[in-house]
Amino acid sequence: MKKNFVGLLGCCVLLGSTGVNADPEEDRLKLISHFKVAYPEIKPGEYIYGSLAFDPDAKLKYDIVMQSPPHADELGKGEQLWKKPLKSGRTYAECLPDAGKNIVGNYPLFDEAQGKVVTLEDAINACRVANGELAYAYADPQTIGLLTAYLRTLSDGGKMNIKVASAAARAAYEDGKKSFYSRVGQLNFSCANCHVDNAGNRMRSKLLSAAIGQSTHWPIFRGGKQWVTLQKQYEICHRNMLQVSDKPGSRRYNNLEYFHSFISNGLPLQSSVVRE
Repeated sequence: MKKNFVGLLGCCVLLGSTGVNADPEEDRLKLISHFKVAYPEIKPGEYIYGSLAFDPDAKLKYDIVMQSPPHADELGKGEQLWKKPLKSGRTYAECLPDAGKNIVGNYPLFDEAQGKVVTLEDAINACRVANGELAYAYADPQTIGLLTAYLRTLSDGGKMNIKVASAAARAAYEDGKKSFYSRVGQLNFSCANCHVDNAGNRMRSKLLSAAIGQSTHWPIFRGGKQWVTLQKQYEICHRNMLQVSDKPGSRRYNNLEYFHSFISNGLPLQSSVVRE
């Protein structure tokens, strides 16, 4: 559709710098407008399919694969974790809002009492600790990956619905926005370089997905091997930029996920998707 990513880094749409004083909803609408201009044939809701939105043939093959999902057994393992009683005898459904149903679109949320962003993984671990269990490692594919993959199926088709309702929440949002647009690492890239300025272009052999819609479907089942959480992907991306990455679950990554999720507000959630 567009040229290869190589050689395009000097042609950046500086949405981050020009939107310094924009409120969150203005940021979201600006990004939607940007992609409508760049790709008028793609509807905003189609960006939930990541790079497949730019490749109809690949999307058709994906739809065929998903008729018999290759990770169905993995989701079964996640369901077993979800239903297994904790040491207290309670289950996750008893300590998460609404028994865990249709809650995923509200995360990450800003917890005013704690004064920080709380992700879905944080909520799960808080439930575990309150019921006598140890917290799971934040990005472990065999525990938090399996569990969140199943939990997302209880919200499949719901809408992303992130709130920024206070000055403290706005500060966390702005910190996440800064991380998204700031160039880092020896390669001097930002998240926006790849997923705003060059979405739809190829980096080596892979199409780059658009920023909007990205946060609607994690964790992903990658390469027929294991679950990868969104913040694990942040870590991977930063390492690819030759930057010393944060660890999943850090305040910086939580705030980044807060911003990243807000810009997908209104888009439908997908559960347990497969990616290369």
